[in-house]
Amino acid sequence: MNDSTTESYELLIVGGGVAGLTAATFTARAGLSTLVVDHGESILRRNAHLENFPGFPAGVNPRLFADMLHAQATQNGADYQQGLVDGLSGSLEDGFVATVGAVSDETASHEIHADRVLVASWADASYLDGLGVEIRDTGSKQYVDDDGLGRTNVEGLYAAGRIAERYHQAVIAAGDGAETAITLIHDSETPFYNDWVVPEGYFTDRGREVPPGCEEIDATDQQARQAASRAAMQEYFAEPHDQRQRTHPSLVDDAKGRVDWGSSDSQ
Repeated sequence: MNDSTTESYELLIVGGGVAGLTAATFTARAGLSTLVVDHGESILRRNAHLENFPGFPAGVNPRLFADMLHAQATQNGADYQQGLVDGLSGSLEDGFVATVGAVSDETASHEIHADRVLVASWADASYLDGLGVEIRDTGSKQYVDDDGLGRTNVEGLYAAGRIAERYHQAVIAAGDGAETAITLIHDSETPFYNDWVVPEGYFTDRGREVPPGCEEIDATDQQARQAASRAAMQEYFAEPHDQRQRTHPSLVDDAKGRVDWGSSDSQ
């Protein structure tokens, strides 16, 4: 395909790992039109078993966990596409423009316009050249400097997760993605108090309005949501995950770094 297309969003998130998808869940729920562009796969999927993430006392298949993160972001309204962002230009005042290279013969290179950008990719900041972003270059990796809440020195550009030199743990990536997303939401002047679902009357029975980003639900709605949650989790965990275990690509003779642990799937 040779046709070029242009897409516009309030927020572009570069990177669809734990930090990027967590951030997307929060920004989409806050009402910001959000696109996640991801190339390759999160290193999370190379884990054999994720055992230190809160809420999973027996651990969880990391590939299943990554799929659940993706579903959560998209079900809350975030868009997602595969692609490699190979350049970023612009400013908060004029808007940002990301160039996304073709990833196959069936896809075309194109531009994405965004009011703000959150980078949550692996620690390679070469696509940010020309923006004047403060970067710490260690030789093999490049880390984007930020103020501790995700703001870089370039207004409108935010960083979360490994590219912001956070510790290499899934729970920290998730927390940092959420924190950076909330920073961005506040900076965008989107009305937002807290992403919080509370029982009916929690605010209104005290004569208060429900704050932005909060929701009151009655007992019927609560029971329905909890039933849907149980059903979804039962479906997610009903069968072993069918994606073959990944490892470092240099260790196996497979383009995707797959190892043969007896999985029946050839993905």
